[in-house]
Amino acid sequence: MTTKQAPTWCPGCGDFFILSTVKNALVELGVEKENTLIVSGIGCGSKLPHFVNTYGFEGLHGRALPVAMGAKLANPDLNVVVVCGDGDGYGIGGNHFLHTLRRNIDITMIVENNAVYGLTKGQTSPTSAKGFKSNSTPQGVIEEPMNPLALAITGGATYVARGYAMDIIHLKKLIVDGMKHKGFSLIDIFQQCPTYNKINTTDWYKQQIYKLEDEKHDSTNFEAAMKKSMEFERKPIGLFWKKDAPTYDQEQRSRNDGKALVHEDISDVDISMMFNRFR
Repeated sequence: MTTKQAPTWCPGCGDFFILSTVKNALVELGVEKENTLIVSGIGCGSKLPHFVNTYGFEGLHGRALPVAMGAKLANPDLNVVVVCGDGDGYGIGGNHFLHTLRRNIDITMIVENNAVYGLTKGQTSPTSAKGFKSNSTPQGVIEEPMNPLALAITGGATYVARGYAMDIIHLKKLIVDGMKHKGFSLIDIFQQCPTYNKINTTDWYKQQIYKLEDEKHDSTNFEAAMKKSMEFERKPIGLFWKKDAPTYDQEQRSRNDGKALVHEDISDVDISMMFNRFR
């Protein structure tokens, strides 16, 4: 699953651990690399498609989800994974995130959540804590941080989980189960940014997080899932919510006589007019 490209992330960045875990998850799943697509936007971790030997598409900032949806609708048999940061996925791409949730399309969204914009030198992100000081908020963040898990659960996602980059065994299971799940899977990942976020460090996470499995959380109980997603004093990781529901791509395929767009015969389609128009 490895390419010839090497990451250039800062030493100690959580992206290294997430990259390794994604690779291990794909190997465990035994997916065919030629039938797997990783889509990303713009950001430090969004370079991940360069380092995994599958098909990859690095799109515009905040626009990974529309590309992933288009690929999945054209070829429902494709394994589609989105990798983005909290600023990319929840901020710039927040509108796409909302509508992907309610469609329950069968893709897996992995969010590398370091609560800061790393690539653009440390600005506040949608998940930065209130009071967080950065280049863009030198006096501290005024607004409350976004709660992506609660939003995903209420918005229509059918697999909602959160992992921690440094716990690769636990995180791998969440990614594997998320990719196996038929429906929209969100896996939000706590990770450290040693360069620009001096608050959410590895020591801080060790003191804050605990595993839902240890408390025998019922991930099929909506009220329990919402309650856990609203915990702020402690930071639960694990599977919050899971349910079975029809996916958007399944319903679209049933309306198209079961034939995927990728199998349509386009050998006699004349696109010369389109090329001439944009010359």
